[in-house]
Amino acid sequence: MAKNATTMKELTRAEEEVMQILWQLEKGFVNDLLEQYPEPKPAYNTISTIIRILEKKGFVGHISFGKTHEYYPLMSKNEYTRQYMGHVVKGYFDNSYKKVVSFFTGNENLSVKEMEEIRRIIDEQIAQRKAHQDE
Repeated sequence: MAKNATTMKELTRAEEEVMQILWQLEKGFVNDLLEQYPEPKPAYNTISTIIRILEKKGFVGHISFGKTHEYYPLMSKNEYTRQYMGHVVKGYFDNSYKKVVSFFTGNENLSVKEMEEIRRIIDEQIAQRKAHQDE
């Protein structure tokens, strides 16, 4: 399993779709995953192959029930997101969160309301960190 952003194994789009479903279900058989797909659903063998690749990459584990397997994520969605975003920040923003914020706040598609919400979240985080420093 990936331990940091520099050695992180990224998911393909198809792998990410399977992981999104598995994170939602928390565990499941291939048929359980397949049921969550919209029409047209991929083939059973396609999902089975993707899940085995995810297992080799260290994202998924399984419990055997005879010839069938129940799969479960080895990495939480939050952990993957944290590592993935760390990789993006390092690779595209020179490891600077300030540049990330500048990029998104400079985006014309971001409304004033959304920017105010971002500022509110940041203000809350600053207040929490200051309160912890005072303890």
